[in-house]
Amino acid sequence: MEHPFHPFHELFKQLGLDASPEGIKTFLKEHTLSGDVALCDAPFWSPAQAEFLRNAQEADSDWSEVVDALNAALRRK
Repeated sequence: MEHPFHPFHELFKQLGLDASPEGIKTFLKEHTLSGDVALCDAPFWSPAQAEFLRNAQEADSDWSEVVDALNAALRRK
């Protein structure tokens, strides 16, 4: 079965965040993760956001690729 492709801005919408190019850029600039913190355990997520991210990664859902991209983007310095 083929998974649908979700662009980065759709993930931001799904998480209830500003999905505009400027909003995404600002979010990534203001939030970072250290190597020992799992994406879903970051302190800046609401419980619902954290649960969505956890489920997306654990279930290898159609969101998992873009969630992995967000994880990588938050670890860049």
